[in-house]
Amino acid sequence: MGTLRRLIRHRLALFGALVVLIFAVFAIFAPYIAPHDPYRFSLAKKLQPPSSLHPLGTDELGRDLLSRIIYGTRVSLMMALISVAIGLVVGVPIGALSGFYGGVFDLLVQRGVDILLAFPGILLAIVVVAILGPGLWNAMLAVGISFIPTYVRVVRGSVLELREKEFVEAARALGTGSLAIIGRHILPNCLAPIIVLSTLQLASAILWASGLGFLGLGAQPPTPEWGTMLGRSQVYIRAAPHVAIFPGLAIALAVLGFNLLGDGLRDALDPRLKGRF
Repeated sequence: MGTLRRLIRHRLALFGALVVLIFAVFAIFAPYIAPHDPYRFSLAKKLQPPSSLHPLGTDELGRDLLSRIIYGTRVSLMMALISVAIGLVVGVPIGALSGFYGGVFDLLVQRGVDILLAFPGILLAIVVVAILGPGLWNAMLAVGISFIPTYVRVVRGSVLELREKEFVEAARALGTGSLAIIGRHILPNCLAPIIVLSTLQLASAILWASGLGFLGLGAQPPTPEWGTMLGRSQVYIRAAPHVAIFPGLAIALAVLGFNLLGDGLRDALDPRLKGRF
């Protein structure tokens, strides 16, 4: 309850949570909120400015931009969640085993992580998706792979600190196996940094997935994905700037919301910062 109270007092975190909640509502109830079919086009209505019929205007094929952005929330959030899940499921066990056992295994894992971290995350994602080929699922896999090294490093650091604690020594003295100690005693105490990291990684995932879409390596038309919409709007940005402004604002707001929420969770879950609330 103390953590929840500190989070509620964090105004920026509440704003971020509100933004995330609004996008979540858009994603879940898109068919009921979107005023038009996001795939229905009409060349007679192409590149129309915002109006009462089309509040955000229309795109180069006459499709309602608001409807496509709302449906794009589904695609972007799905890509972010699956990408983070890939990094989480692969990176956390590797980091936990590396930190707990140490030795040659830890050395090999960390050198592999060093190699991956030598590349900027988005560049690594571009390399992976260039090898696999463009597409929605390949983009999610590429972004997820780029997140693995960060999870390994964060979890390993927490495990190195926790493995010397008294409760771990007591579990060893009772004959508890290493894997049981990791699963029952160490990983539950690593949840705070994992939760914070995952929230911040959701923001990065949206940004990177949109970047891949912008480059034509992510979701392919006619899928309503923010980055793809932004990439296709370049040709028309002077004649109809709204086709670039609104998808860009959606990306910026979603990234801002998750970043603010992640910062608030970090402050609320860190016992050293309790005095600030």
